[in-house]
Amino acid sequence: MAVRIAATKVRIGRVGQDLQVVIPQEMLKSLHLREGDLVALHKQANGVLIKPQPVVDPDDILSPEESSLIAKARREMREGKYVTLAQVEYDLAHKRSPRRRKTA
Repeated sequence: MAVRIAATKVRIGRVGQDLQVVIPQEMLKSLHLREGDLVALHKQANGVLIKPQPVVDPDDILSPEESSLIAKARREMREGKYVTLAQVEYDLAHKRSPRRRKTA
């Protein structure tokens, strides 16, 4: 039984003046990294693993209040307390203006 070992090309980077590590261009292209992208650094016994780090848009993160509202909505939906979109659209289309009181 032959064992196949994956051969990887070793590329040499350089530690710059401000202790910045320069990653070879072909590696950057293969990882789809550009200047300014974030990377995660993981210390390992035999070196450092560098992985692309996706950025999360702060607008995509819910506040505690928003999270509690979503949890409440899910709970109410499980209990059968919900209104369909069709019902909301109907109510909006047939909204009656409030009656005005006559004042003297």
